[in-house]
Amino acid sequence: MGWFAYHTLKRLTAAHPEVEFIFFFDRPWSPEFIFNKNVTPVALFPQARHPFLYYWWFEYSIPAALKKYKADLFLSPDGYLSLSTKVPQLAVIHDLNFEHYPEDMPFLTRNYYTYFFPRFARISERIATVSAYSKKDIVNCYSINENKIDVVYNGVNEDFHPLPDTEKDEIRRKYTGGNEYFLFVGMLHQRKNIANLFRAFEKYKTQKHSNTKLLIVGHKKWWTAEMESVYNSMEHKNDVVFSGRVSIDDLVKITASALAMTYVSYFEGFGVPILEAMKCGVPVITSNVTSMPEVSADASVLVDPFNIDSIAGAMNAIQKDENLRLRLSKAGIERSKEFSWDKTSAKLWETIEKACLHISHKSH
Repeated sequence: MGWFAYHTLKRLTAAHPEVEFIFFFDRPWSPEFIFNKNVTPVALFPQARHPFLYYWWFEYSIPAALKKYKADLFLSPDGYLSLSTKVPQLAVIHDLNFEHYPEDMPFLTRNYYTYFFPRFARISERIATVSAYSKKDIVNCYSINENKIDVVYNGVNEDFHPLPDTEKDEIRRKYTGGNEYFLFVGMLHQRKNIANLFRAFEKYKTQKHSNTKLLIVGHKKWWTAEMESVYNSMEHKNDVVFSGRVSIDDLVKITASALAMTYVSYFEGFGVPILEAMKCGVPVITSNVTSMPEVSADASVLVDPFNIDSIAGAMNAIQKDENLRLRLSKAGIERSKEFSWDKTSAKLWETIEKACLHISHKSH
């Protein structure tokens, strides 16, 4: 969501100098987010980092600020809207994972989402979402007219690219003792299916007896007791490497040096790391559920995220079959060309224009 907001707003403010953009922050802002002269930054109280504070921010602070600045439209790149303003609103709802797996969310956050998001969807002028899967999900879960929803695919950062073998060797020496590695990138959240990824890697190692590692890049904020338990019971846990969060430069190199991206979530609205790996020419193993087959098309190995043998079998196939790796690498590079943040921004602007057109028709 952060990348979506950053890349689209950076481009939209540059492409539309005739439009005044007011950016609302819940804390002092960093100058890097004030992209152009037509951006006015405003910090609103309080810092919204808790469901009670979300409520205050969106139901009191936002309506007052929209009124003060005489806004024509409130664009929310992460889907939160205000039920207390008369200003027309446009929500970018990335996915409804909390409707399908509520147990993965903290209690108060879950209750906030399941209470407010159906209401946000109903009151918004238009909705943008990041995949055809998510569009269908919003239509079905919230009984929203499909004509009100536009699919605005995520882009992929231009920094991602294939690396020469010498640089790959250097990265492997730095992170995995010079060994090849399967890669996971993302927050270590329950729905990312980390426990099953560990189980599958353990099975693969037991059958294969190779030196291949599993490199986990991401923040342990949502680390669960199940992940801990599965990890601790692994015979090959020393072959699992945790890098924590890394800079974008390091992430590009780590991604491009992987044997394969193993992105086997059981729920995604899109799955940006799939595209990042493809752009680097790295084979992708991903899940056959929700949006992931749509994003990866025929350029990945699809697995059942609930089936350990399915995931382990794909790891084994990619490791031993050079032709498969080459085919996936070429197909992935081609597939990734269909996505860019320029396209995302242009599509989002079309949605904004549709919302504004609808508003002007209503007012007449």
